[in-house]
Amino acid sequence: MASVTIRQVAKSYGDVQVMHGIDLDIEDGEFVVFVGPSGCGKSTLLRMIAGLEEISGGTVSIADEVVNDVAPAKRGVAMVFQTYALYPHMDVYKNMAFGLRQAKTPEEEIDRRVRKAADVLHITDYLHRTPKALSGGQRQRVAIGRAIVREPEVFLFDEPLSNLDAALRVQTRLEIARLHERLGATMIYVTHDQVEAMTLADKIVVLRDGRIEQVGSPIDLYERPDNAFVAQFIGSPKMNFFAPSILAETAPTILGSRLDGNVTVGIRPEHLRRTDGDDVVISAKLELIEHLGEYALVHLICEDGTEFIAKSEHPPTEKAGETLHFTCKPELVHVFDKETGARL
Repeated sequence: MASVTIRQVAKSYGDVQVMHGIDLDIEDGEFVVFVGPSGCGKSTLLRMIAGLEEISGGTVSIADEVVNDVAPAKRGVAMVFQTYALYPHMDVYKNMAFGLRQAKTPEEEIDRRVRKAADVLHITDYLHRTPKALSGGQRQRVAIGRAIVREPEVFLFDEPLSNLDAALRVQTRLEIARLHERLGATMIYVTHDQVEAMTLADKIVVLRDGRIEQVGSPIDLYERPDNAFVAQFIGSPKMNFFAPSILAETAPTILGSRLDGNVTVGIRPEHLRRTDGDDVVISAKLELIEHLGEYALVHLICEDGTEFIAKSEHPPTEKAGETLHFTCKPELVHVFDKETGARL
């Protein structure tokens, strides 16, 4: 396996620059996830690592070798795409063996690699089926198997689960996590789904507008986001933001923070708890309740129209329109600069 080093990588389409001097270190054997909204550059960055997009500036190194001018097939990477891209007229075995045969790998070695990958992915029983006889999840496993047989130094995944239904996404996500544990391979994974990022990653890279906003472990980004963008992007449901003016008069004392018009206060839905005491931080009218089994999402609206969500194991018994009061532990409150969004 191999490390990946990115230094001052830029990408332009004509006069339009879409990636702005990216610096990133990915260690040997790490599972790194790129996340961000549509158009942030995460897939473009992945494709530049793969060699499928030309780099306008900077360098990409794999295993300490600069690969800017190295052909994709010779970079030691294997990519799994959003679409399975399987050959419909070939069975699973032939689909997985195709690239190795093109590289004139001996048949005995091809058979060893295909059967080993099939065993890892639990698709041995499907080796002689054609893609049309497989479910979406099985097809994606074949696509992953086609990458495994190449024995690459780095695996690249470009939103591989987005075409699957919810249940299959969970199942296949677990299989990818087990695959990383079993192979110990360097993996770089692109997704817009922060739940995938939080559950899979050793390290998350949050991108916005072609720039890195923050790099860190899932728990680092959840507990100490560098700015309001990261704070709201990581976590589900997303973090609530409040202007200090709508908080209770006692909020600054309770929260132990200097709250003025130059800041925005962030509190995650799961950190708000009901209170009827003198520790009220925010009061609002109940709008509706989403009952989700083990917990409920309580939707509320303040007098000035600010909407927010509280996550609770025990949903309120009050009716819509009634006022509820909430508090929060000071150490769980985030304060951001109102203009820049930077964490204070």
